[in-house]
Amino acid sequence: MPNSKIAGVGMYIPEKVYDNAYMESIVDTNDEWITRRTGIKERHVSADDEYTTDMAVIAAKRALENAGMTAEDLELIIFATVTPDYFTPACACVVQGAIGAVNAAAFDYNAACSSFITGTVIADQFIKSGMYKNVMVICADCLTKATDYADRATCVLFGDAAGAAIYTADDEHPGILAAEIGSDGSGCKAITSLAIRNDEEEIEKRISHRKETIWMAGQAVMKFAVKAMADASNAVLEKAGLTYDDVKLVIPHQANYRIVDSAVKRMGIDKDKVFLHLEKFGNTSASCIPVALCEAVMEGRIQRGDKIILVGFGGGLTWGAALLEF
Repeated sequence: MPNSKIAGVGMYIPEKVYDNAYMESIVDTNDEWITRRTGIKERHVSADDEYTTDMAVIAAKRALENAGMTAEDLELIIFATVTPDYFTPACACVVQGAIGAVNAAAFDYNAACSSFITGTVIADQFIKSGMYKNVMVICADCLTKATDYADRATCVLFGDAAGAAIYTADDEHPGILAAEIGSDGSGCKAITSLAIRNDEEEIEKRISHRKETIWMAGQAVMKFAVKAMADASNAVLEKAGLTYDDVKLVIPHQANYRIVDSAVKRMGIDKDKVFLHLEKFGNTSASCIPVALCEAVMEGRIQRGDKIILVGFGGGLTWGAALLEF
């Protein structure tokens, strides 16, 4: 079976910024409280006329350029989002048409913030089966369009972004060494997103005891996330017969600093081995990991041949980790 390697990565970050000073002006909070509890200083916000697929198209084009490929080379596009432009068509189809990927099949999937790991596993299976050689995984969300800015518990967390990676068949390099994904539907209501925020009538129909469009059971989510990310990372290392000493960098879902810090302590690794950028972007849902991966590459934190772990958790509840040789 062929191996799956990353051929190229790309990202898009909107220009508009809500910093902590702005958040202080619209909700009962302050910079010290936000920084201490989350580590976030800024979050980027899509323009009023900028939506999920608009961001994804840019990230997709940049990934193709980074890979030295054309859109016609793609055979499959898979797209993860919790803020789709439409119920149908799929966002993947919108992107396929926009970039001219005429030879690619396309579909959406949803594992919330774990989606890039899930997409990596899907791409790997299609490549290992021999069905496709070039698969693009795109993750994008306009979470700020679903955020209730009167709810200080959640409104300080989220930003908008898109990230993309192209996986390609390779007979010489190891690529993905091990992966682990999972879910626990009994905790499905611990993280919920009901609708975009201007859909008040629909929200009232679906839920009566709260109006927040995004809701989280904070302490329960943190407890779950810390264990899930540490356990998934340990699992892929065990599958591959490696240890953290063999790993150059761990790229976690950028949920908030306290979750990542606690997970890192549970893994027993040095913070220098962990890539964090959440102070600049906040929690951008599924795109957190591919955007962080893209930044790590641009900053020279990852070189070809380095072993890295991608690990995340999300609504569902879901989790996953992938160990790969870049």
